[in-house]
This record gives sequence, structure tokens and C-alpha cells, in this order.
Amino acid sequence: MNTHRPAASSRTATIATASAFAVLRGFSRVSTPPAVPAESRRMSSEVPTKGGRGRSKASKPVSRSHKAGLQFPVGRVARFLKTGRYAQRVGSGAPVYLSAVLEYLAAEVLELAGNAARDNKKNRIIPRHIQLAVRNDQELSRLLGAVTIASGGVLPNIHQTLLPKKQGKGKGDAGITSQSQDSVGITYDSPFLAFKSYIPRLAGAGSNS
Repeated sequence: MNTHRPAASSRTATIATASAFAVLRGFSRVSTPPAVPAESRRMSSEVPTKGGRGRSKASKPVSRSHKAGLQFPVGRVARFLKTGRYAQRVGSGAPVYLSAVLEYLAAEVLELAGNAARDNKKNRIIPRHIQLAVRNDQELSRLLGAVTIASGGVLPNIHQTLLPKKQGKGKGDAGITSQSQDSVGITYDSPFLAFKSYIPRLAGAGSNS
């Protein structure tokens, strides 16, 4: 009996050793996770976390004017449309459209006014330049026909009858002159002088009657 006990104990030790090696081989077969590059780890750490209403916490708020590519404030125009009570409801595209129209009109007027200021050799736009820009443009003049621009003045305009007529230089034009002749036969250089000469005569005729 004693001769078989060492064999059983050696067999048990062999089985334990084999199972240990099997366990070690099983652990060695477990795949280790691949090494993550440093750039990907940095990018994953910089991914912003979502905040309320689907907005990320790291992103800055973008104005509606910036989204539409405009300079005029879309939010302010929307507030004016709502507070003005022009309608019961105001759509989201209404202030954007109105801001774009106002910006186009302002750019058009400023461009023409800048040209007028440059023609007058000025570096600053004044109401006079805006007046000249608006009144010399057909469409803007029709749009702002009932608008009075303060300190704008009027357009330089001289009636055709007030302009001096040219003297005839040729033989055929010898009879065409800028002089006026009244009923008495006196010749005047201007129609106004001829009319002025009639005033004393009319006054004398009225006193005699």
C-alpha cells in the first residue's frame, strides 16, 4: 500500500501543475487593449460635453446677424417688430429679411453720398452729400420723395430762361441776339430789365387814370 501512495501523490502534483500551466496559458491568450496614441487621447479629452437644449458647453453663442452674414442687428429688429405690435405673430425669417433690406438701402445711400463727398473734395459725409445722392438717383428720389433731409439744401437748378443766350457769330445768325425790345423801341440786354422798365409806366398810367 505504501508503494502506491507516492505514485498517487505524484499524479496529483502533476495534475495541479498542468492545471496551473493551463490557467497561465489562458491568461496569456487574453488580448490586451491596443495603446491609444497621445493625439487621439487629447482630441477625446477636448470633445465638449453637451449642455442644455442640445448646446455644447464649450461653444460660444453665435448671433443671428453672424449666421445671416449681416451687419445690421437681427435681434434688435426682431424686438422692434414684436414691441411695435405690427402683427400678432412674427416669423423667424421676418427680422432677417428686414435687416437685409435696411442694410442694402443704407449701403446704397452711403455709397452715393461718399461719391458726392469725394466730388466735393471732402473726407466727411454731411447731410448735403446725402441730399445730393438721394435726389440725383431716380429710384431713391422716388422712394424718399416726401422726406425732408435737414440741412440738405436743394439741387442746383437754373431755369432755361434765366441762362444767357449765346451771341450769333455767323452772318446767318446776325439777327439772333439776346436783347429784348419793348413797344417804345428801347433795346434791353435782359427780359428782366425790359419788365423792370414797364413798372414805372404802369404806375404812371395808374395815377393818371
